[in-house]
Amino acid sequence: MDAHQLKQLACITIDAAAGDLNELSQQIWSHPETADQEYFAHDVLTRFLKDHGFERVDKKYQLETAFRATYGDSDSEKPHVGLLCEYDALPDIGHACGHNLIAEVGIAAGLALKAVLSQNPSLGKMTILGTPAEEENGGKVRLLKAGAFEGIDFAMMAHPSKYELLKPNYVARKEINFKYTGRESHAAEWPWEGINALDAAVLCYQSISCLRQQMVPGWMVHGVISNGGQRPNIIPGNSQVDYYIRCPTSTELKVFEEKVLKCAEGAASATSCKLEVIQGEEYTSLMTNETMIDLYEKNGTSLGIEFERREKITKKLGGSSDMSDVSHAVPSIHPEFRIGTDFNSHTQEFAPASGSAEAQTNTLKVAKSLAMTAIDIMLDHSLMSKIRKDFEDAREREKNADKI
Repeated sequence: MDAHQLKQLACITIDAAAGDLNELSQQIWSHPETADQEYFAHDVLTRFLKDHGFERVDKKYQLETAFRATYGDSDSEKPHVGLLCEYDALPDIGHACGHNLIAEVGIAAGLALKAVLSQNPSLGKMTILGTPAEEENGGKVRLLKAGAFEGIDFAMMAHPSKYELLKPNYVARKEINFKYTGRESHAAEWPWEGINALDAAVLCYQSISCLRQQMVPGWMVHGVISNGGQRPNIIPGNSQVDYYIRCPTSTELKVFEEKVLKCAEGAASATSCKLEVIQGEEYTSLMTNETMIDLYEKNGTSLGIEFERREKITKKLGGSSDMSDVSHAVPSIHPEFRIGTDFNSHTQEFAPASGSAEAQTNTLKVAKSLAMTAIDIMLDHSLMSKIRKDFEDAREREKNADKI
């Protein structure tokens, strides 16, 4: 079978499973689970794979709610594609980031490639990797460290959005929490005997906010006072301020972090509080593989997907993802796709959109486009060489940018 016939087979396979795929997505959407608690989603997804002919499904793969399903030729010389699924939800607002659709895309593309590889087993190998805890705790980072991506030649996933973006500009991000310890005292009778930890938290927040005027374009900071005391008549003995800081590159992030740390230390000194710095998860910036995304664009266009061209949208800096760390270890793409809403993700309005019937049409087109892209790469081994060259060139450019 030639490329056209294989791509037709992939699309027919996804269309035939459309009802089952929608039901799978709806089950996950209806049972939102936060990071590392995705037990229902894990079981639903692994059962679906077993029911659809995947004999090698590893449950609880490296992490309690991760999984791995493999199919195809075990020859290490053949291209090995990784299809990534996410399925964690947000606290209080459910699947307002649409991870139920990310899971559906990964599973759908996997079904398509399974059909192709069953007809042409010598083409290569596929792994569907269930990656929990994207919203927090960095599931993919932990899986990387555990060796889950060893042997995978290229990785793909797609994220729902209000836009159709080929190369979202995900930036480097670090979580830093500042915990202040003072001394409690009665706020009316003996306030002078207290050391006010809330004052330290407020000073920290204000000092970091004062950095904004001098922040380089592209640097971002957002924080909340997560602990400000218990009652108004008690001088707070403990407080905490939680921050995410973001920059276009990891090198810039280190520079920014030093500035933020000085603000936190200054607040502790001014209030005589003790400061504990709690270092949280850190993600690097997304590195989109040019050859892979060009193939994806070509295949998506052939299916009628219209990609965003407005520079004010395509050049806008976005959020952050643990997929970025994968992209620095394995050639990767992480396009975004429109699901028929004008609301941004992480809003209450985005959640119903991710469970809507309208989202299904484009979700399946995107799954087809990913599968078709994998077929292109498996058929033409010269593409794998180009992909590796793009990957190494991008890493070299980043090193040179860091030196500057």
